[in-house]
Amino acid sequence: MRYSLKQLAVFDAVASSGSVSQAADKLALTQSAASMALSQLEKTLGRPLFERQGRGLVLTHWGHWLRPRAKQLLFDAKEIELGFYDQHLISGEISVGASQTGAEHLVPDLISNLDREFPELRINVEVHNTEKVTQGVREFRYDLGIIEGRCDDSRLQQDIWCHDHLVIVASKHHPYAAYERVSLTQLEQAKWVLREPGSGTRAIFDAALFGVIDDLDVWREYEHVPVLRSLIANGPYISCLPYLDVIKFIESGEFVALNVPEIQIERPLSFVWRTNAEENPLKEVIIREAKRMIKHSRIKM
Repeated sequence: MRYSLKQLAVFDAVASSGSVSQAADKLALTQSAASMALSQLEKTLGRPLFERQGRGLVLTHWGHWLRPRAKQLLFDAKEIELGFYDQHLISGEISVGASQTGAEHLVPDLISNLDREFPELRINVEVHNTEKVTQGVREFRYDLGIIEGRCDDSRLQQDIWCHDHLVIVASKHHPYAAYERVSLTQLEQAKWVLREPGSGTRAIFDAALFGVIDDLDVWREYEHVPVLRSLIANGPYISCLPYLDVIKFIESGEFVALNVPEIQIERPLSFVWRTNAEENPLKEVIIREAKRMIKHSRIKM
């Protein structure tokens, strides 16, 4: 290779601080050595990686493209180095807030995988709706959040983990269960039980119906999905819930996914963290393993 890990380390440190001198201090280099390493990298790649903005340096388009790839190479190199010395690369505790769908269906497998790879990593998980998770991340109660839907808060960074979709479901005994197609008018006439306001599921559902259906007959709103599933199974209600939360009930024949062609609801499950948070290798490991897990999962999302 024509570039070195040292050059990539200088590039990443400058990207973090916006300053060659601060990057040099972080890496225990002289400023001239850091400047030379960065200059050599840009010359080798044939592209400018930074541009000056005021007193600081900001990434160019090429710099933004390179940074995640450089971070991955540096991480892998460190893992190899410490692995040969039988040291644990990742240890310590991290606090995670997770919304219900991710916490119930994805997080347990994620923790199991991480336990095998990083036995000294401790993940403390609390389960809340998306609004409370994002609030907890902002207020420093969680280092990392797992939420449903979009996050438009500029104080938080968002990285999509995977995609899920919502389905409108009814009991097999519900009159609509026999219909090949359910109309919007029939949805307006139905009795609904839904997640509470503030949940990611409810926010996405409301957004999908905005301008499509003016008025729903919402009888009950609950935070816990098992309560909603019981109401659907034992009463004359319909609901809109994440596919992962109802797939077993649909496959068993207890629930029916209603066919409403006008309403198709997809949503991302994402990681969020504070924009100004310091780099956290525990967070990076969790996100990397989570994406690897989904890539090799047999779950149809």
